[in-house]
Amino acid sequence: MKNIFLLLLLNTTVTSFLLGQNVVPDDKLRKDIYSLIDKYSQAREKRDTLLLKSILTSDVDQLVSTGEWRNGIDASVKGMLNSSANSPGTRTLNIEKIRLLDPGSAIVDCKYEIQNTDGTTRKMWSTFVVFFERGLWKISAIRNMLPTGQ
Repeated sequence: MKNIFLLLLLNTTVTSFLLGQNVVPDDKLRKDIYSLIDKYSQAREKRDTLLLKSILTSDVDQLVSTGEWRNGIDASVKGMLNSSANSPGTRTLNIEKIRLLDPGSAIVDCKYEIQNTDGTTRKMWSTFVVFFERGLWKISAIRNMLPTGQ
């Protein structure tokens, strides 16, 4: 009897770990994450510090394409605003893939383009780590990458 109980417990545990690796976002979750990334884009475009602070976790960190690390919400917001001021242009984030790690966290990969005021386009990639915190999806980490040769 003891062995059967242990076997059932092991089976349940292993099954939950396997299912946890293959979580597919439903339509509501996809919509919520798309909305979060859209709010981030709007906040950057409008230089809206209140909106930025409402969608970022307090311990957010960001690695930008220049290699600069921004740690914490204050440094991240300040860096984002400075970057937007120093590199004016229209920023576009198009989600390519959402990978749920569990029902409350995800990795979001985006094509990131900046249409510069001189007509050129800077094409990059951005990866966001997002968490469901106090009933809202928030950004916890951002990684911007500039492909070689650009």
